[in-house]
Amino acid sequence: MSRINTNPSSLIAQRNLGQNSKTLTTTLERLSTGLRVNRGKDDPAGLIASENLRSEKAALTSAIGNAERTDQLVNIAEGGLQELSNLLTDLKGLVASTANSAGLSGEEKQANQLQIDSILQTVDRLSESTNFQGVKLLNGNFDFNTSSVASGVTDFRVNSAKVARGGSIAVQALVTTSAQQGALYLSTGSSINLGGGGSGLFTVEVGGKLGSRELSFASGTTKQQVIDAINTYTSVTGVSASSFSSSSSSEGIRLRSSEFGSEEFVSVKVVNSANIQGTNTGIYNVASTDANTPTTTRAGAFNSSTASNGVRDAGQNLVATINGVAATAKGKTARINTDFLDVEISFNSATAQARGNVAAFSITGGGAEFQLASKVDQGGKVAIGIQNVAARKLGNSSLGYLSSLASGRTNNVVDGDLTAGAKIVDESIRQVSSLRGRLGAFQKNTVAATVRNLGVSLENSAAAESVIRDADFASETANLTRSQILSQAASNSLALANSAPQSALQLLR
Repeated sequence: MSRINTNPSSLIAQRNLGQNSKTLTTTLERLSTGLRVNRGKDDPAGLIASENLRSEKAALTSAIGNAERTDQLVNIAEGGLQELSNLLTDLKGLVASTANSAGLSGEEKQANQLQIDSILQTVDRLSESTNFQGVKLLNGNFDFNTSSVASGVTDFRVNSAKVARGGSIAVQALVTTSAQQGALYLSTGSSINLGGGGSGLFTVEVGGKLGSRELSFASGTTKQQVIDAINTYTSVTGVSASSFSSSSSSEGIRLRSSEFGSEEFVSVKVVNSANIQGTNTGIYNVASTDANTPTTTRAGAFNSSTASNGVRDAGQNLVATINGVAATAKGKTARINTDFLDVEISFNSATAQARGNVAAFSITGGGAEFQLASKVDQGGKVAIGIQNVAARKLGNSSLGYLSSLASGRTNNVVDGDLTAGAKIVDESIRQVSSLRGRLGAFQKNTVAATVRNLGVSLENSAAAESVIRDADFASETANLTRSQILSQAASNSLALANSAPQSALQLLR
């Protein structure tokens, strides 16, 4: 049939030519942009997924930058602490050399004190001058803010805490087992009574964590004289003596280790009992529920094989939980280290020996806070405390502080207590070394590991987005060739379809 008004073949050819042209246009767009999804209609679900991945990539890139900047900040703090460690090492040498008092003139002691003063001033200057972009790092600027410190807490340190904006963390300790000193009791009566037997001197060896000494006493030596003799060597043995009276063991001497904890102990070995006389004389252990009370049963009489072999009693670390987490403890000090809270608390003797709850203190903010994850929330933040390392802050309330070694202060090297000063310097070195180690662990195990993990996440996110959004050039090139051929064929077909009605004109001739 030959019709002119309507040409179905032309319409079909036009429709196919239009479709092929659109396909060709889409393919050319993808090849020119390199993207499979250029607008929402290309792949609505794919566009949503790829945009989410793009935002995640941006956040991951920023988190990597944050971590790298964090590492640089900690490097600067570590540099200041390293120099501080060198100064404290020099300070320890000066204290040790000045302790050789008989071999030094007054002028030499004064010269050493001048050096110590200079070191202390430099310590303070380092704590105030070490900074990152003007933000001071070692002056307590990044320490945590605390309040409501309990009277039973002597010292504490907040190493890390994640405190919500405007919130606080109440640090609660529960002492379940008390801290104890090593302790023994010697029942001697009011004075040493050797019964006039002429069998020599009553000789005992008293030992502790620091060492031991052998002491001998003649008949008639009073209890107080024995106590004074033992206390003469407390700094050598780590054992102190005091008087006690009890119905179970009469007059006697209480021996205790200077410090608390499982590493501390008291030992007594009878070298020569010398036929010592008296009711209930001998060595007694402490009661398990009361370290100030001897047991009613002797561990051994002075002339027994038990006493000659030695009786020993060790101290005990406290056992506690802090905010529901079992703490590691040494003596009267307990510590927990979790992702959200890392604190160390030292209790006074009364609190450490009394089981029960202690509302230690509250953390109200502060600390150095870093965003090391792509998602901004508490889980993605890391906080670390960098304490003030000024001379007035290094040390502790029990020993004293580094500033006490300055001229005119209690532990100066000219006329002060050098033994106490040396202990303070040792504690200061320990604190600075501990802080350096904690910052180093933070860099190695937190920052560096985070950078590696974020890098892998960034790679995988980029790969996932590429699968969704990027064009497959091999496939698109094949589509281009196909679309070009189909478009040319459709054009030729349209030309043929348009020329077909002309054959109807032959019927008019």
